[in-house]
Amino acid sequence: MSRTIWIDEEGEVRTIDQTALPFERRELVLRTLEDCDRAIRDMQVRGAPLIGAVGAWGLALALRDDASDASLKSAFERLAASRPTAVNLRWALERVRARVAAQAPARREALARDEAGRICDEDVACNARIGERGAELLRALAQRRAARSGGDGTGPAPLNLLTHCNAGRIATVDHGTALAPVYRLHAEGVPVHVWVDETRPRNQGAALTAWELAERGVAHTVIADNAGGLLMMQGRVDAVIVGCDRVAANGDVANKVGTYLKALAARDNGVPFYVACPVSTIDSGTPEGASIPIEERAAREVTHVDGVLGDGSRASVRIVPEASPVANPAFDITPARLVSALLTERGVFEASVAGVRAALGAQ
Repeated sequence: MSRTIWIDEEGEVRTIDQTALPFERRELVLRTLEDCDRAIRDMQVRGAPLIGAVGAWGLALALRDDASDASLKSAFERLAASRPTAVNLRWALERVRARVAAQAPARREALARDEAGRICDEDVACNARIGERGAELLRALAQRRAARSGGDGTGPAPLNLLTHCNAGRIATVDHGTALAPVYRLHAEGVPVHVWVDETRPRNQGAALTAWELAERGVAHTVIADNAGGLLMMQGRVDAVIVGCDRVAANGDVANKVGTYLKALAARDNGVPFYVACPVSTIDSGTPEGASIPIEERAAREVTHVDGVLGDGSRASVRIVPEASPVANPAFDITPARLVSALLTERGVFEASVAGVRAALGAQ
């Protein structure tokens, strides 16, 4: 698999329809602003960095059809509202708007396309660096564990990591965030095994993380969301590593709902809890996690389960009584005190006001 968003030979923007995975690899052509907006809202694309890239291309496509100030404003506002929790979306839209706003309408589309391309290229390089930084941290963890058991960290016993949701290649333009260090270690021949939370209600772990780990040949085991605490208690998890959708100025982290519970279990069992993210995910304008808007999604995501029947056909099955009300918050907040470190392209930082400032100021 190459990049998750690319320009084809005819100049059209293409991405992978993640709602078809893991049973079908279907490409999605993004021809208009409406296509990009729908893809983000319907989670055909998801993952904070990829949402930002798709949003940038959506703004460029809008300016192709109408490069007026009114079009720029309305397209920006429409895309910014499509997924409110992930800060990368607004960050990418603001970059494109800043690049084109002072320019003549005739120049705007080309400049917007160039900026969208830059955002994609930078994401690839950024995630590769996160992979390097994270691999150093995890390699040292493996060596310390091996020293305690009398080994050297390169023997057959794998480093056991647990991850929640999908922060892999298909959540970004390439490499991933939380999974970038995993892929780096795997490529170096370091034994690694990943416990994959199913991640209800949309099952991004079971459907997406397991799919891409299998594609890369990384050892992994899918587990029920509620199994992680037991595995940590049994000493079968060396570290938890997740991505995130926003980091507040004090180090609080917004990620897929259920992340907070994993952080609590990790703290109780002395397991390191790492958050991998690009610096663009840090929102210095949000003082703390309580200020981060939490997206509430459709009840159907909870009341129904989608899958494949024995004959290969897709089906959606209701699992909740029709009379039962449903709440479906898509994200939760993990307090900074539960985060062992923020793994960024600029280095490893403490999840705190000072750590966030250091990450933003680092080069």
